Amino acid sequence: MDRAYNVLFLCTGNSARSIIAEAILNKVGAGRFVAHSAGSQPKGQVNPNTIALLEGLGYDTAGFRSKSWSEFARAGAPALDFVFTVCDNAAGEACPVWPGQPMTAHWGVPDPAEATGNAAQVALAFKDAYRMLHQRIAIFSALPIESLDKLSLQARLKDIGRMEGAIAKAVEHS
Repeated sequence: MDRAYNVLFLCTGNSARSIIAEAILNKVGAGRFVAHSAGSQPKGQVNPNTIALLEGLGYDTAGFRSKSWSEFARAGAPALDFVFTVCDNAAGEACPVWPGQPMTAHWGVPDPAEATGNAAQVALAFKDAYRMLHQRIAIFSALPIESLDKLSLQARLKDIGRMEGAIAKAVEHS
C-alpha cells in the first residue's frame, strides 16, 4: 500500500475509549497507520480523566477533540481502511456509509467514564481500558495486512475483539 492505512475508532461519546485508541495507534503504528476517532453522539469534550491518563503516559493531547462520526462519512473525508467500535452501544447502532468500504470489527471495552468510586478507582478504570486497547492495537499493528486475504484478515480482526482480558474486565465492572 502506498499510503498509511486510515483507521477510525468509534464509540458513543468520543470522550474516552475511542480517543485512547486513537492515541495508541498513532503512536504504536506511526507511519503505517493514521488513527482517527469519533462518536455517534459526541460529548463535545474529551473526558478529563482521558487527558490525564494520556498526558501521564507522555502523549501529546493537544489535538484531541470529541467529534461526530458524520465528519468521516462526508465527501472529502479520509478513505477509511478499518473501522473499529470500542463500545457496545456504537456497535449496535446503524453506522453511516463509510467512504472506502472499510473492514470493520467490534473491540468492546468497558467504559471507564462510567467508573465510580474515589479518584484512584476511576483512574484504575481508565488504566484498564488503556491496557486492553493497547494490547489489541499492538496485535493489530503487527498483522501482516498486505499478505492476508480479506477473509483471513476479517477473522483476525474479530479474534482481536474477543481477546480474553477484555471479557474478564467486562464482567468485573458489571
